Amino acid sequence: MRDFYDVVIVGGGHNGLVAASYLAGAGLSTLVLEQQAHTGGAAVSQQVFPGVDARLSRYSYLVSLLPDKIVADLGLSLELRSRSVASYTPVRRDGRDLGLMVERPEGAATRESFRALTGSDSEYGAWTSFYDSVASLASVVAPTLLEPLTTVAAIRKQVDPVLWEELVERPFGEVVERRFKDDTVRGVVATDSVIGTFAGLHDESLIQNRCFLYHLIGNGTGEWRVPVGGMGAVTDALAKAARQAGASLVVDAAVTSVEADGKRGSVTWLGGDGERSVDCSYVLANVAPATLDALRGRPVVAKPEGSQLKINLLLSRLPRLRSGDDPTKAFAGTFHIDEDYSQLETAYRSAAGGSLPAVPPSEVYCHSLTDPSILSPELVASGHQTLTVFGVHFPSRLFAADNEAARAESVRRTLAGLESYLAEPLDPCIARDPDGNPCIEAKTPLDIEESVGMPGGHIFHGDLQWPWAEDDSQAGRWGVETDVANLLICGSGARRGGAVSGIAGHNAAQAVLTQRP
Repeated sequence: MRDFYDVVIVGGGHNGLVAASYLAGAGLSTLVLEQQAHTGGAAVSQQVFPGVDARLSRYSYLVSLLPDKIVADLGLSLELRSRSVASYTPVRRDGRDLGLMVERPEGAATRESFRALTGSDSEYGAWTSFYDSVASLASVVAPTLLEPLTTVAAIRKQVDPVLWEELVERPFGEVVERRFKDDTVRGVVATDSVIGTFAGLHDESLIQNRCFLYHLIGNGTGEWRVPVGGMGAVTDALAKAARQAGASLVVDAAVTSVEADGKRGSVTWLGGDGERSVDCSYVLANVAPATLDALRGRPVVAKPEGSQLKINLLLSRLPRLRSGDDPTKAFAGTFHIDEDYSQLETAYRSAAGGSLPAVPPSEVYCHSLTDPSILSPELVASGHQTLTVFGVHFPSRLFAADNEAARAESVRRTLAGLESYLAEPLDPCIARDPDGNPCIEAKTPLDIEESVGMPGGHIFHGDLQWPWAEDDSQAGRWGVETDVANLLICGSGARRGGAVSGIAGHNAAQAVLTQRP
């Protein structure tokens, strides 16, 4: 340990590790302080169930926004696998059990699946037309994410004006209702606008529009890929890169205060050897802006509110579906549960009114179908599989009075929704640990706040922002600046932050490197 560092990074999540790798690689003395016993933040793989050799991605679970350039720049030893299925949506309609299957890449089976559900090719035509347009926008925005902020005018002139109005100027619900007719198809499109974001589809703030955009622009394709070894493999690779570059990583270091005056900074933390402080030239905050305010001794004006329920399960086998479709295909992609457009809106209104959704929308995906390495050879041989369930419209306010009781009821309702599309009960398929306990873990927003320090359990550290400069005064900046020149945000709360991307870490590092003489 030194008495002085060029850069001190508060928080050892993926963005902090990205920043450390770039800065140490450029020759700056760099210290990373992490309050947990390990680096990785919310992007970790852990043995969730005692005595069961399965390492699950406990919080974040898929990768889309991580730029290939960062992977190449840092020489990360990391494999991201494509899923053969993008999504599957079970539907019960007119007494029939069907499934809307979207392949990756889409082909004849996808077209036929749309036709079987809707009775014609019109919805599939609308689908391909819409996503071709979105891809054109993604191809414009994605290359700018690792550069200083581009003006909104520069982005807009490269985009079809009709699409710009639909996605950037008007509530997302309008374009969904205008372009699509089928309730289920509308819901499959709309769900990307409310993952981790509590909003109605006609919300005038357009936070749902921004959420949708971030879900579709990763590397210009919007593809969500599976990290081999789980999310922990991503942050383990980043920690290795940071150490090899020369950064010092200290865990079990709970930062208690941050000071910065524009030229010098100081960070104080509690560790195993008591309270320590270190001076530095720059402080990078890989924590939520609300957390940074508290560390600076400032009042927290508005605490963000997370809105999701995360359930991790281990199954002894995949259950059969009422539709008769192959579960190894249906669960390989994103399996939509009760996410029709009308169901999303009903659930939002219920939650906004203070009640748990009676029929909660959720998404399920099976990591182990694409990457069995997270399970022991014995579990693989016996047919075990993981399931990740992400429930939407579960704002933290619903758990404030009695987190334990609300969590239990939320899990019951969410798993009942899944079971309603199964041809058999779910319970016999759930694996048991050596003590006979079912392998189920659930995390509410309050649980996430307690375990990984995200205020309000908000997985984006706050509302997502447009990934460009909204006025000329921001143009040319990196979107990580604060009111003090040598204090920068390098986490998900930065402009162009959110999800497991490393973009904020990269941009904070570049801001430092461009400021230094």
